[in-house]
Amino acid sequence: MISLRKKELRFSESIRKIMSVLEKISPAEAIALEKKYGAHNYHPLPVVLSRGEGVFVWDLDGKKYYDFLSAYSAVNQGHCHPKIVGAMVEQAQTLTLTSRAFHNDKLGVYEQYVTKYFGYDKVLPMNTGAEAVETAIKICRKWAYEKKGIPENQAQIIVCDGNFHGRTTTIISFSNDENARKFFGPYTGGFINIPYNDIDALEAALSSSSNVAGFLVEPIQGEAGVYVPSDGYLAKAKALCEKHNALFIADEVQTGIARTGKLLAVHHEDIHADILVLGKALSGGAYPVSAVLSDDTVMSVLKPGQHGSTFGGNPVAATVAIAALEVVQEENLAENAERLGVIFREKLADYIKTSNIATLVRGKGLLNAVVINDTEESDTAWNICLKLAENGLLAKPTHGNIIRFAPPLVMNEEQLLDCVSIIISTLKEFER
Repeated sequence: MISLRKKELRFSESIRKIMSVLEKISPAEAIALEKKYGAHNYHPLPVVLSRGEGVFVWDLDGKKYYDFLSAYSAVNQGHCHPKIVGAMVEQAQTLTLTSRAFHNDKLGVYEQYVTKYFGYDKVLPMNTGAEAVETAIKICRKWAYEKKGIPENQAQIIVCDGNFHGRTTTIISFSNDENARKFFGPYTGGFINIPYNDIDALEAALSSSSNVAGFLVEPIQGEAGVYVPSDGYLAKAKALCEKHNALFIADEVQTGIARTGKLLAVHHEDIHADILVLGKALSGGAYPVSAVLSDDTVMSVLKPGQHGSTFGGNPVAATVAIAALEVVQEENLAENAERLGVIFREKLADYIKTSNIATLVRGKGLLNAVVINDTEESDTAWNICLKLAENGLLAKPTHGNIIRFAPPLVMNEEQLLDCVSIIISTLKEFER
């Protein structure tokens, strides 16, 4: 029988060995550890990053890259922004978590700040984007039963094909991505799928039943390949929702916080969503922070005990989010994204005119994608991204033949033009 003391000594020795490995780990060893001990639910590029600053990241060998993914638009304010990190460290040394069983001195300040910032009456703080989407769904349903008068358990929410709102059981229930759905059923009901960017389909769905509670939509479908809807689509959709007394729910987890050249993507069409869902860049990528915002007429349906999160609205999250949003304003990130996005698309479009490997560039602000001239089942886009990494720029394919380009919004024009040069020269290596 091994004594408790001997077990403790063996455990301590194991920890020392692990820390020793971490201090001098090689890229191959880091990847091998993930492969052995982590679930295989991601397929990352074979690059092991260890440091970031602004628009740049460095790997374990010290190689420097432009980050053209921004952690799927979570790092809009740039890596390790000193104001955001400083606020986080200072608060973390004071008070990190109280749960919502007690008040804390940061939450109310944050709630006032974020509601005024986006123009809403109330905010419900959460941690991740998927949590925030789930929260919006619950609020919409409760509003439908208590305010619209839909019979309980009969509310329906309209969603779009090609959507990506997260990977919880409820959310994948209305996804048409079989890779996300298969073998994760049984699925949650209560959703009506329609084609994206099809206003007639939306009108038909809204007219088909008096039990429609809301319309959940991404202003731009990021994961689908930066699919930008037709001009006027969102405004018409909002008007139809108002006509049919259904809530317009904007999932701006990826498109929000200045990414598309406006503070929110719906602002391109002067829309005030009934429910706004935020995440990712709400913290500048420094800490998990998400939020659902709405006005009193909707948010008042929630009562104590009906929804919550132990970490939601914790002091660190509240402090970090304020700092992150201040950076967006102080550094004019929306305006910078708008200006640089135009340059990016113009330069890539000029190249594509004579290209046989790239067929299209599309996007808004600094959320863009280049469509590769190959099938979704091909590995061409993946191989291009491997070559881009060799050339000092990190990007990732989506849907097989589409490469998403979304750098931190603190990028300047000189850096952008350097990146455009890297992208075009790399694509030329694949010309047939």
